[in-house]
Parts: sequence; structure tokens; C-alpha cells
Amino acid sequence: MSESEKQTKTAPEEESKNEKEAVEANKEQEEEAASPYEKLEADELREILKERDEEIDQLQADLDEARDARLRKAAELDNYRKRVQRERAKIYDTAKANAIEDFLSVSDDLKRTLEASEDMDVNQKFLEGVSLVADKFDEVLSKHGVERIDEEGIPFDVDVHDALMRRKPEDDSVDSDTVLQVVENGYKIGDRTIRHAKVIVSE
Repeated sequence: MSESEKQTKTAPEEESKNEKEAVEANKEQEEEAASPYEKLEADELREILKERDEEIDQLQADLDEARDARLRKAAELDNYRKRVQRERAKIYDTAKANAIEDFLSVSDDLKRTLEASEDMDVNQKFLEGVSLVADKFDEVLSKHGVERIDEEGIPFDVDVHDALMRRKPEDDSVDSDTVLQVVENGYKIGDRTIRHAKVIVSE
């Protein structure tokens, strides 16, 4: 038998051998890939399931804790933002009130000048100019929400009034602690008093 005939006969045998080895290898892989729980007893499986449930419960607890922490941080950040906004608004209002307060005496002086000029012989053009400036002051104060405290005949309020003195009213029907006269106007912005009105109060 020639060498070529021997090789031709051996080839199918080699292929068959290779196929068998491949099949056996696949079988081993399938056995290895089989569930590790197949050979376990029921008690062992129950124990494993119990451990898995405990792990799941712990993971859920960790997740809930992380979620709560995130919500707390978000709430803290929101509260901080609101607090900063309130503080900024307060600083702005305080600065605004302080700036306006510096001009109140000028406005009062202009009005006193106009009142005093009523009994004096003063140039009419000059008075008109002073009156225009006084009106301009009133417009600016009104623009910034400033209200004048100058009402008489109302109950004394320590939040807006500063009592200079007490006196007996001419009218006996006037109740005690009533504003009889405003000596110097007060001013306020909303509920905030910039300057208390100086008043005379009934006994």
C-alpha cells in the first residue's frame, strides 16, 4: 500500500476522533455550567434563599437610607437658599431705609420753610421753586413706598409714635392716650417704621 493511500484512510479516522473530543468537551462545559444548586438539599436551598432575602433587605435598607439622605440634603439646600434670599432682602431693605432716612430731614425742612413763608413777604417765584422741590421729594418717597405718619386724633401706638409730652385735651370727650398733635412727622415703609413720629398725647 502506497503512502498516499495510508494518509487517505487515516484522515476520516482523525476527523471522527476530533469530533468525539469536541463532543466530550462540550459535555464537560455543560456540566460545569449547570446550576450549582441542582445537587443541594432542600434545607441547604432554604438557607441560601434566606441569606439572599437578608441581603436584599439590607440593600433595600441602604437604598432607602441613601434616598432619605439625598432628600434631606435637597431640603437643607432649599432652606439655605431661602434663608440667603431673606437675608439679602433684609439687608437691601435696611440699606434702603437708612438711605431714605438721611433725606427725611431735608423734606421736613422744605415743608417747614413753606409753612413759615405763609406769614412772610417772600418772592412768589422763590416759593414756587421750593414747593416744586418739596413735591419732588414726596414723589421720590412715594415711589419707594414711604408713608408719612402725621395723623392726629388716633390712639397712641408705641410702634410708630414717640411721645414728647402729655397734656389735658381741650375736649373732654377725647380719650386718654390719643395723639393730640404731631410735632415732627414720622415715616414708614410697609410695617417697618423708619422714623417715629414725635407727638403730644392726651392724659
